[in-house]
Amino acid sequence: MHNNVLILDFGSQYTQLIARRVRELNIYCEIHPYNKLPEDISSFKAVILSGSPFSVRGENAPHPDLQKIRKKVPLLAVCYGAQYLAHFNGGKVEASEIREYGRANLSVIKDEEALFEGVTENSQVWMSHSDTIKELPENAVRLASTPDVLNAAYRIEGEETFAIQFHPEVYHSTDGKQLLENFLVKIAKVEQEWTPEAFVDMTVADLQEKIGDDKVVLGLSGGVDSTVAAVLLHKAIGKNLYCIFVNNGLLRKNEFESVLDQYKHMGLNVRGVDASVRFLDALAGISDPEGKRKAIGKTFIEVFDDEAHRIQDVKFLAQGTIYPDVIESISVNGPSATIKSHHNVGGLPDYMKLQVVEPLRMLFKDEVRRVGAELEIDKELLGRHPFPGPGLAIRILGDITPEKVRVLQEVDAIFINGLKEWMLYDKVWQAGAILLPVSSVGVMGDERTYEKVVALRAVESTDGMTADWVNLPYDFLQKMSNTIINRVKGVNRVVYDISSKPPATIEWE
Repeated sequence: MHNNVLILDFGSQYTQLIARRVRELNIYCEIHPYNKLPEDISSFKAVILSGSPFSVRGENAPHPDLQKIRKKVPLLAVCYGAQYLAHFNGGKVEASEIREYGRANLSVIKDEEALFEGVTENSQVWMSHSDTIKELPENAVRLASTPDVLNAAYRIEGEETFAIQFHPEVYHSTDGKQLLENFLVKIAKVEQEWTPEAFVDMTVADLQEKIGDDKVVLGLSGGVDSTVAAVLLHKAIGKNLYCIFVNNGLLRKNEFESVLDQYKHMGLNVRGVDASVRFLDALAGISDPEGKRKAIGKTFIEVFDDEAHRIQDVKFLAQGTIYPDVIESISVNGPSATIKSHHNVGGLPDYMKLQVVEPLRMLFKDEVRRVGAELEIDKELLGRHPFPGPGLAIRILGDITPEKVRVLQEVDAIFINGLKEWMLYDKVWQAGAILLPVSSVGVMGDERTYEKVVALRAVESTDGMTADWVNLPYDFLQKMSNTIINRVKGVNRVVYDISSKPPATIEWE
C-alpha cells in the first residue's frame, strides 16, 4: 500500500470529504485520529490537518504532536489546523467580530505562490469558523485574503508548511481541487497512481500472499460491496472462495431467486440458503429497532456458521467492509456514538475461529463501483441502490409478521419498478417504502376501510453520509400512489418523505 497522504482528523464534518477529494486526484490517502498518529510518519509524503468543531482557545481543544511532521513532511493545515499553527507559534487567534461562515471570495492572492497556481482573484471559497487569525505566527508569509478575513492563507518560511482558513474540500470552494493538487503534486511531489486498475493488481497480489491455498467463505448480500469483494477474491484464489447467500425473509420481492440467477453467470461458487422462517421466528414480538438488528445479526451468524461448517477446513471469513465503516469505528474520541449497529465492523463471535479478510476496507462507495467496473461487473448490478443489512425489518416500524413483510414487498416492488420504468432509478441514490405502525380511514367503492399507511422514500447522496430527498415528478408519485392502493390489499394511504439527512436519517429505523 502506498502511504502517500496522511489526513489527521480533529472531528470535522468535512474530514471524509478531504479524503474523497484527494482520492479523486488518483492519490492514496488515509484518515487517522489526531491523537493516534501512525508510528512511521516518514512513510507518508504529505500531511493534511482537518478542521474541527473545537476552538483552539478552548480547554478541550485537540492538541496534536506535530514534531514528527513539521520540517520533515509537507504540511497543509485547514481551518482549525491553520488556527492551531498560529495560536501555538506566536500568532494570535480571537473570536471573530464578523460571522465567517459560508461563501466568500479571495480578494488578494500573493503572486507566484505554488499553492495558488491557477487560482484567480475573486475565486469563491467556503468558510466555516467562529475564530479568526488576527496575527500570523512567527516566520509566516500571508498568501491570500478575503474582504472580511485578512489572513485567509499563509505559509511558514523555511519549511513546506501551508495554512488556509477556508475549506478547499467542499463543493462551494470552486478552485479547491486545484489548490489540493498544487499542494500534493507540485509541492509534495506525490505521484498520482491510485487508480482502479492499480488497486485491483495490488489487492489481488496481497490476497494471494495472505490467503495462499486456504479456503475463504463470504456472505453475499446481492449488493455492490459484497459482490465486488467476491469477484476480487475469485480473481485472487478462484475455487477456494465459497459464497453463501442467505434469504432472511426480509429481502425485496423475488430477490433471493433473481440474485442467485445473476451470480450464476459470474462464475462464482454460490450456495443459496433459505432461512426465512428461522429469521421471522427470531423476530416475533420484537418492536425495538436495535432489538431487531441484534436478533437478525445473531440469527445470521448462526445460519452462516452452520453453512460454513459444511465446508472443510475454512480459514478465512471475507466481508465487504468499506472505508466509512472503518472510519466510524476509530473516530477521534474513540468508537463513535452508536447510531445503529454495523453489520461489518466487529461483531464476529469468537467461536467461529476464522481470520477476517476485508479487501475493500480502504475504499469509499464510489471507488468500489469504479473497481467493479474495472473488474467488468455488470453495470446493472453496480448501479444497484444500497439496501440495509437487516432488510425490510427496519422498514416495517414495529413488530414483524409474515403478512407485513408481504405487504411491504408488494409496495416496494411497485415503487422500485416504477422508478426504473420512468427512467428515474439511476438519478436516485437509495429508494424504498416504509410500512407505518398506524392505520387510516379510507373509502373504497361504497365501503369504509381502515388500513395501513406506507411512506415512500427516495434520496440523493454520494456516500450516504448526507442525503437530500429527491424531488420526484408529481405525476410519477400520483401513479405510484394509485397503483399501490389499487393493487396491494391492506394499504389505503401513501405519503412521500421529504426529510433530508441530517437531521433525519435515510432509513426510518
